Amino acid sequence: MKLQAANIPGSQTAQPKIGLCHLLPSRQFMRYLLVGVWNTAFGYITYAALTWVFSRHVAFGYLYAAFLSNFIAISVAFLGYKWFVFKTYGNYLREWLRCFVVYGAAALPSLLLLPVVVNALIYIFHVSPDGKVGHAAPFQLTAEYLRTTFLTAPYIAGAILTAGTVIFSFFGHRHITFRKPSGKVPESLQ
Repeated sequence: MKLQAANIPGSQTAQPKIGLCHLLPSRQFMRYLLVGVWNTAFGYITYAALTWVFSRHVAFGYLYAAFLSNFIAISVAFLGYKWFVFKTYGNYLREWLRCFVVYGAAALPSLLLLPVVVNALIYIFHVSPDGKVGHAAPFQLTAEYLRTTFLTAPYIAGAILTAGTVIFSFFGHRHITFRKPSGKVPESLQ
């Protein structure tokens, strides 16, 4: 009769975790979501404020606002993730640069898609860039509402595209920005 190593207490073979706790997200991921929610709000407010400022001075001000607000928000997010989520020490410059690589990989498609989504929103509401209402606008509540759609489309597009980077950036930060030299992350940090 052979004994299986998995049934012997203290054996080296790991048994799979079974239960509700295994199905729930790790504490590290929950901290990431909390910092991410705060930073998303901060980043979006920064984007909206800069869009408001730049749009009064230059054409396509929302693109300049998107670039600058991403730089500011990534720097603020980096500190939140470093201190509260991944809890690493030292290596500020190296990890900050890696943070930009991870976010750059996520932000570049968003920056490229921003004009597309802005124009798609304008098309959906049939508002021309000069603020005139199209013939068959499907959502004609008032002419003023449709006129303001052109003005608000960059804000709505920014919110839509902001939502697309959460999971990608978590794994990017975990495995690139704040990776641990040893292979295993202590349970107390998860």
